[in-house]
Amino acid sequence: MPAELARPGWLDETIWPFPISTLWAGDLRVAYTDVGAGRPLLFLNAPQWSMVWRDVISMLQHDHRCVSFDAPGVGLSDRIEPHRQNLSTVRDATIALVDHLELRETTLVVHDLGGLAGLAAAAERPDAFDHLIAVNTFGWRPRGALLPAMLSVFGSGLMRRFDAATGLLPAATSGPLGVGRAMDRPSRAAFRRAFDRSATAAMHRMFADAGNEEIHRQASAGLSMLAGRPALSIFGRWGDYGRFRKAWRRHLPVLHEITVPASLHFPMNDNPAMVADAIASWIATASARDVTRHQPQ
Repeated sequence: MPAELARPGWLDETIWPFPISTLWAGDLRVAYTDVGAGRPLLFLNAPQWSMVWRDVISMLQHDHRCVSFDAPGVGLSDRIEPHRQNLSTVRDATIALVDHLELRETTLVVHDLGGLAGLAAAAERPDAFDHLIAVNTFGWRPRGALLPAMLSVFGSGLMRRFDAATGLLPAATSGPLGVGRAMDRPSRAAFRRAFDRSATAAMHRMFADAGNEEIHRQASAGLSMLAGRPALSIFGRWGDYGRFRKAWRRHLPVLHEITVPASLHFPMNDNPAMVADAIASWIATASARDVTRHQPQ
């Protein structure tokens, strides 16, 4: 039986209506949720926490197995030392969860820096993943000027210390231009409560770690592994600041694309019903294609 996690007082079942379990990833306790039945979807975000997937999971859990977890250092997972607040730790926690739940034929759903960490994990567990959904994310070394500059600024020590003291970025992220457009006030408050000083610092160190060469190499291997498999990209209309969609088309020839109108970086929060419907419809099509592919000729 999975070990249950005691809920903090600010996260009652009206805000997170799923059971919360824990596993040990090495010496770190990782909080995760596993609901529904069927072929699994593994939802991964870094450096935010599972709250960003709540509404989509609520809509998909009746027909799909939905697994999400909080990366070490953020959300409900253990806080960690500064030198471990990086994407390699997220990758390792992803691998530990895959092994713990014995996930197979899994659709990897990644957002933000979860793209790098998730693809790096997929390279280490190639038998676990067969489909990919990329939500406003990337899986390669960031090119151009804008994204590297943004990561440099948000990953800087000055910004990290300022935000740990003020909570400015978590507060902004919980608003209507971030995750909060479809959330009520208690849900937005709960999203912010998960970002104590340590979690906020971890978020900024993950931004800084987006230049990690090892992660890029492993993510590239994971991307190559999934290149011939069905894939879906979901972007906000105004969220493709890194011109990622064009790059996904180049990397993934079997790609279906969804654009969420009037959306920025969090399309699954701006219009969760549209995103959940798109995922369910695409999975049905991809699964039918798999059945056809495996039928004897």
